[in-house]
Amino acid sequence: MRENKPKSRLLALSSAGALVTATLIAGAVSAPAASADSRHGQDREARGAATAAARAAKAGIDWQDCPADWGLDKPIQCGWVTVPLDYAKPNGKQIKLAVDHIGNTGTKEERQGALIYNPGGPGGSGLRFPRRVTTKNALWTKTAKAYDFVGFDPRGVGHSTPISCVDPQEYVKAPKADPVPANEADKRAQRKLAREYAEGCAERSGAMLPHLTTPNTARDLDVIRAALGEKKLNFLGVSYGTYLGAVYGTLFPGHVRRMIVDSVVDPARENIWYEANLNQDVAFERRWKDWQYWVAANDAAFHLGTTRAEVQEQWLKLRAAAAKSPLGGVVGPAELISFFQNAPYYDSSWVPVATAFSKYVAGDTQALVDAAAPDLSDTAGNISAENGNAVYTAVECADAKWPTSWRKWDRDNTRLHKDYPFMTWANAWMNLPCATWPAKQLNPVEVGTHKGLPPVLIVQSTRDAATPYQGAVSLHKRFKGSRLITEEGAGSHGVTGLVNPCINERVDAYLLTGELDSSDVSCAPHATPKP
Repeated sequence: MRENKPKSRLLALSSAGALVTATLIAGAVSAPAASADSRHGQDREARGAATAAARAAKAGIDWQDCPADWGLDKPIQCGWVTVPLDYAKPNGKQIKLAVDHIGNTGTKEERQGALIYNPGGPGGSGLRFPRRVTTKNALWTKTAKAYDFVGFDPRGVGHSTPISCVDPQEYVKAPKADPVPANEADKRAQRKLAREYAEGCAERSGAMLPHLTTPNTARDLDVIRAALGEKKLNFLGVSYGTYLGAVYGTLFPGHVRRMIVDSVVDPARENIWYEANLNQDVAFERRWKDWQYWVAANDAAFHLGTTRAEVQEQWLKLRAAAAKSPLGGVVGPAELISFFQNAPYYDSSWVPVATAFSKYVAGDTQALVDAAAPDLSDTAGNISAENGNAVYTAVECADAKWPTSWRKWDRDNTRLHKDYPFMTWANAWMNLPCATWPAKQLNPVEVGTHKGLPPVLIVQSTRDAATPYQGAVSLHKRFKGSRLITEEGAGSHGVTGLVNPCINERVDAYLLTGELDSSDVSCAPHATPKP
């Protein structure tokens, strides 16, 4: 499941061209070399990345006003960075990455460089990051004085040589089949859809697929750093962006200045990505129940039941009704899950989701249809949604070798569904194209500390659904000298964007001074939403 923002199929993205050998990449990553520089002789991708970065440093970025239809107002500026499609062939085919920036708001003396952001996915666009300055986001005013805010579309995403796996209007059409199979015929139908989706990726974007990998995006990040004229990288990664940061820190440890990773993917090789998705199913069920307890505690506002069991019963009744006859002809169980999963993802969705649910139970079906149905007239949004899902699939499928045995998928998901029914089968079908993926699959990077890596700040809530808490613990052990801030008893995905002074002040201190606490820190949870 994609880890930044839910959309109809569930969540992630990627694309590429010439074959990269898994052995070369695995060798480059797990080498005990002291720094990125000392590994260059060992692997073609590292040499290619150094070549591309040197070119980019010379070329710089030709900043211009952003295209009108990008939704990025002045003084944000946009530009392009050229990178090799295949880092093993740095003089071969090149692709362009869209980047944007806004200068620091403080003085020249206060400036500490550029802060580059990735929001997750894989497949999420970071181009809206500079808008935290133009919209005067209070949490980032101190950091904005010291840093230029830089966003980018990763390879395959948005404006950066985007990929596609299916016609966008077909992709969003509803209602889709109920993700929970009633019988073997339902499973065969879903398997067919997954196989056809993988084939569609090959047909529409085949040349890109071998190169849409997290290690290549990490190399792109280093080329962007060089194009910005920065000797070292300042990076904020959320969700999948934490895995991108972990891989970057492993491949380019001497190029890191400051790094914050927020809501962390467990980078253990065995977790990427099949196990990661199974672990999400468990965590989503727990957070789904957290939301139901809150709804029950606020029964005066929502009238959905005074106990979690009563709220769950209302959910099951709604789900059954939609399965029998899709609401408004378009909202069946698949569309309901896509909408309702916003609640376990983000606390900011607790009230809107509960409100639409409450209106339905009170007799107003339209509010829920409006919230959960696709908008076929929003062609730009549908193109973006399809692209996001394509990149998610391509990156996760290419990063690691997935099980090809349907018996394993069936056994694992049938077992999990018994106790964790909210997301399990929906997540399985979203990822099943990886079982028949038509392009090269790598061995994941062995994430760890190499010479030159400075202390990294890790931020995580204990009840996160998309990136379970264990991920932060795992990365903390792998990155020596890192510090972990734990938000106890909370679970909204993406902690650094929430108001919690215990966390906000430490994030500012680290970015502004490099200062970290002498030991790990536990913070009380941010405020619970009010109806």
